[in-house]
Amino acid sequence: MNYKKAYKSANGYTPICKIGECSLKKLEFGIIELEAGQTLKFDTQDKETAFIMLEGHCNVEADGERFENVGNRNTVFENRKAESFYMPKEQELVIEAIDHIKIAVCATPVAEKTKPQVLREDHVVLKVLGEQPFERETSFVIDGNSNAKILTIGECYCTEGNWAGFPPHKHDEDNMPKECIAEEIYYFMFDPKQGFAVQCLYTADGEIDEAYRVKYDELVEFPVGYHSTVATPGYQTYFLWLMAGDYQGFNRSNDPEHDWIANR
Repeated sequence: MNYKKAYKSANGYTPICKIGECSLKKLEFGIIELEAGQTLKFDTQDKETAFIMLEGHCNVEADGERFENVGNRNTVFENRKAESFYMPKEQELVIEAIDHIKIAVCATPVAEKTKPQVLREDHVVLKVLGEQPFERETSFVIDGNSNAKILTIGECYCTEGNWAGFPPHKHDEDNMPKECIAEEIYYFMFDPKQGFAVQCLYTADGEIDEAYRVKYDELVEFPVGYHSTVATPGYQTYFLWLMAGDYQGFNRSNDPEHDWIANR
């Protein structure tokens, strides 16, 4: 199976990963693009849904409430603390573009209905993780400090020429508190745009053993398996990461063959 997918820029909402039509059972992903003055109606149906502002600014209406000027950058490389808005299941909303907008739509089925929420820049936690040559700057946008019950979402900015998420790690076994079952997606962008990275995905038994060359507007699904990313020299490498599973947060295990590197 090919776990890599590509988004081709289009006006409106473009679903990319849909439950039942991809390798994932708990996680969906798509992109909204609108031009200034355009509006889009959206229904979350049975899924809690997070809208991460990748580019531009918008107004949002839900339940008679209006949230003004959501968004704080024109590209993901302009500001590393993304603004976003969260919508519970069974929620109808309207998005109005102030300028050109590009929004990542991240969703998972959920039992509990919560409340709409706008998360501004000051909500985001930004950390430098790892050390060279496996250093990256990671933000935490949607997590247990939001109204979300299952989704965990953030952004990663890889140090040029470095690995991210090394040693390779996985979260596909119910072995709490060490590890939980959680699916994940990485969605990539680069500056300059012709850049690329290499995304590894493999299982211990060798059933999955992939190394994808990922380019701008491409993503990789992680239904199971160890994964790790390497950024190419000369380019700014960005990926949005989104997770959904049995627990919210980070409960994962490193590949035991390489775990010594994290503890050296």
